Amino acid sequence: MAARLKITQIKSKVSEKQYQRDTLRSLGLKRIGDVVVRDDNSQNRGYVKTVAHLVKVEEID
Repeated sequence: MAARLKITQIKSKVSEKQYQRDTLRSLGLKRIGDVVVRDDNSQNRGYVKTVAHLVKVEEID
C-alpha cells in the first residue's frame, strides 16, 4: 500500500498570493482546521511545498 499524506491547514490564506490560494483549493482546503488525505506523489509534494507555511503535513500508512 502506498504512503499517504494527511494535510491540515493551520494558517489563513487571506494575505497570501493568488497562486497560493489556488493551490490550497486544489488540495481541497477551504478554511483553517480543514484536513485532507492525499496520495504521496510528486504532484502533491509540489503543492505542499508551495504552501508549506500554511499547512502541517503528516505521513500516514
